[in-house]
Amino acid sequence: MARTRVKAKNGDKVKITYTCSLSEHEKNEVLIGQETLEFILGNSEVIKGIDEAVNGMKVGESKTMLIPAEKAYGAYHQEWVLDVGRDRFPEDWNPEVGLYFEIPRENGQTSTAIVRKVSRSSVMLDFNHPLAGKDLLFDLALLEIVKS
Repeated sequence: MARTRVKAKNGDKVKITYTCSLSEHEKNEVLIGQETLEFILGNSEVIKGIDEAVNGMKVGESKTMLIPAEKAYGAYHQEWVLDVGRDRFPEDWNPEVGLYFEIPRENGQTSTAIVRKVSRSSVMLDFNHPLAGKDLLFDLALLEIVKS
């Protein structure tokens, strides 16, 4: 049930709409267009900056927030960029710059990598999130607060 006089707080299930762009200077370059998202506030289901921005908002309220990289997808780590020998991949694999793919890890989970460079002897893989190291500008609107 939506409540208009109540402020969103940790533990509330909220529904927001948002757009995301790289910065105030590049606002015309929208990364994520008008999206609707439902999540439980304070449960780390979204980036920390969105959790903090929505906390205390009222239904119908909108705001624009510049969320720094450390509260979005974190810093860019050069040490997460690896040059891997072509002999570590199947012979018939033809990697292309910009290709995203999943790599199985020893614990049964996977890591996502993007191909940054390809040579005859190696493939440069980047395991950073594509938005790591970037400050993000969010236009947020709180649509609904659903009490459990």
